Amino acid sequence: MEKIIVKGGNKLQGEVDISIAKNSVLPIIVATILNPRKITIKKVPLLEDVLVLVNLLRELECSVEFSDITGDLIIDTSNLKEIEPSNDLIKRMRASFLIVGPMLARFGRCKISMPGGCNIGSRPVDLHLKGFKKLGVDIESGHGYINTKTEGLKGGRVYLDFPSVGATENLMMAAVCAEGVTIIENAAEEPEIWDLARFLNSMGAKVEGAGYGRITITGVKELKETESFTPIYDRIEAGTFIVAAAITKSKITINGVNEEHLMPCIEKLTEVGVKFKIDGEKMLVDGTEDRFPVDIKTLPYPGFPTDMQPQMMALLSLTNGVSIITETVFENRFMHVGELVRMGANIKIDGRIAIVEGVKQLTGCEVKATDLRAGAAMILAGLVANGETIISEIHHIDRGYTRIEDKFNSLGANVHRIKI
Repeated sequence: MEKIIVKGGNKLQGEVDISIAKNSVLPIIVATILNPRKITIKKVPLLEDVLVLVNLLRELECSVEFSDITGDLIIDTSNLKEIEPSNDLIKRMRASFLIVGPMLARFGRCKISMPGGCNIGSRPVDLHLKGFKKLGVDIESGHGYINTKTEGLKGGRVYLDFPSVGATENLMMAAVCAEGVTIIENAAEEPEIWDLARFLNSMGAKVEGAGYGRITITGVKELKETESFTPIYDRIEAGTFIVAAAITKSKITINGVNEEHLMPCIEKLTEVGVKFKIDGEKMLVDGTEDRFPVDIKTLPYPGFPTDMQPQMMALLSLTNGVSIITETVFENRFMHVGELVRMGANIKIDGRIAIVEGVKQLTGCEVKATDLRAGAAMILAGLVANGETIISEIHHIDRGYTRIEDKFNSLGANVHRIKI
């Protein structure tokens, strides 16, 4: 078992490079199932979630090669077998459920166990299944499994009750080779949706409107060979380092940003008092000015991302005044509150609302990463806490951040991983 130890008090300075987006890479890896050819995905971060999908594809007898030096992930699904994937791998990560759409498109059937992931909310797959039914899929479920099959996918109109990212991605991939036209209404608008469409189109798919709430997919008979593909930068990792500059009252440069993708975070952090200078993919963050309390309400993109809520709570816990955070996306996404309170934060919960009254100082102690983004929040809090912050259950952090301690230490922080 490993833990991360953070010694607080250091100012940050210098530059940090942002990795390719985890939430973009995962569906793109799965989408290679659609095309029985060798495909290269560039600059892939070596994350726990990536390794789970790699092992899942290998279990299905695909060829997968990964270069630690370049980050090139070379996938060949030409020998993909129509077999039931490992129950253990599916339960380790929710994104593994995304194989259903491509498997239906390629084989017309897929049996899979219910997926797992961070325990931040119910995140049911009913939206996926309702959408599949609209495309002509028969579904049976029971005893922890879902069995899907079709005589042939046919285009249809799908309205999502909620703009679910996973359901949008799964339906997009299923519809790529379906007969006719599929329209997804109230689709998720996250940048990662646009990036998946960009990848599918690079293989000859016909996907229009991704990122704008109404996606039209015209089915094609087969996909074609594609050049190597580089996904977008990770806007949540970038947001985490922006908050790091703000919470330590430092100036840093972040390389690998997309201003449009980060706009919800930039706008809210500007209200807090953070200054930005953006030149292309380079961002100078100045967190040295006074901070002000703000109210935040998490919403699907282009609203404020729920994946940045824990990090912002860590910052606001040290911001003079009272801030209100309303979590509308995941019902269990306040599990990190207890850990921040252990460090001296003054936070009260009322249902899906957190009332954060800023304190002058946090104190390092033993805390745990209750989920992926909560783990990032613990590191941020530890950067400014008195003494040492010892973080356990860091496997959650490794699901979404690559070499996080190295990146923080390159900026002058004191963050170390130990084995116990």
